Amino acid sequence: MKIIECVPNFSEGKNSDTFDALKDSIKNIPDVKLLSLEPDGDYNRVVVTLAGNENGILNGAIAITKTAADLIDMRNHKGEHPRLGAIDVVPFVPVKNATMDECVNLSKEFGKRISNELSVPVYLYEEAAQKPNRKNLSDIRKGEYEGLEAKLQNEEWYPDFGKNIFNSKLGAIVTGARFFLVAYNVNINSTDAKYAKEIAEILRESGRVKRDENGIIVKVNGQSVKEPGKLKHFKGMGVSLEKYNLTQVSINLTNYNVTPLHVAFEEVKNEAAKLGVEVIGSEIVGLVPLEAMLQAGRFYSSDKSADEISLVDVAIDKLGLSRLNPFIKSEKIIDFMIKQ
Repeated sequence: MKIIECVPNFSEGKNSDTFDALKDSIKNIPDVKLLSLEPDGDYNRVVVTLAGNENGILNGAIAITKTAADLIDMRNHKGEHPRLGAIDVVPFVPVKNATMDECVNLSKEFGKRISNELSVPVYLYEEAAQKPNRKNLSDIRKGEYEGLEAKLQNEEWYPDFGKNIFNSKLGAIVTGARFFLVAYNVNINSTDAKYAKEIAEILRESGRVKRDENGIIVKVNGQSVKEPGKLKHFKGMGVSLEKYNLTQVSINLTNYNVTPLHVAFEEVKNEAAKLGVEVIGSEIVGLVPLEAMLQAGRFYSSDKSADEISLVDVAIDKLGLSRLNPFIKSEKIIDFMIKQ
């Protein structure tokens, strides 16, 4: 059986009617299954996870995107998370018996069809990127929705699909193919986001601007010098989580085999300790592969003969994954979800 995942991120984190409509939009589409729908009110964003074969995942992605386009209006949107549009990003991910090339082709077909049907600019990123400066999602998002109208007038940022015409209701869509991304947030026991932001800058692969002993930005030939971050395949930023009186280091782990969950967690703990603040658990947004959980379980477990379920339980405990909301294995681990 071929399994491809699609993880659309929509710019709506509060409206339950919209969430119900998104779920309903794929109910009658064959060969695709809704695995999770996880809204966040502070981010004002919902992460949806679909899985299916090639035809099912493409048809499901198009259907749920068209529903979101009907119901979400970027002219009224505010939230903590960076975003370019109502349907912010739609990645296709090979999970089982599927290749990255197949997912690249699916993203291109999705982009071509949805740009025509919705009259919206579409950009390709990651493995589907057509230009080097479009591989990284954060580069495409630079300026966000508010800067998109001006950005579209720059020939360098003409979309890969659709016209360079600003759609004020929908903004733009980013689609592409990538390795399984784990959206992972580590909780900082402080309401001041400066600590989380500093930790993110120290750890993220892209690093931060270098400053001298007086705090002045170091420049060479008029260009700011950057210090690389400590962890590869780690994208991070600091955000507030007002409903819990916490802040978070919000992380995207783009290759959990290079930087595993437990490494990210322990490094955040180390940097937090240097700043005099405490880490109190973490959370996974969306789904996570079983292997990523087993890696953490093996790291923390002293029982070398522990079975998979025991290792998962150790990982949940040591990473504090139930600190904000219960981590339910059958609903969070993609391997378990697909078997149901």
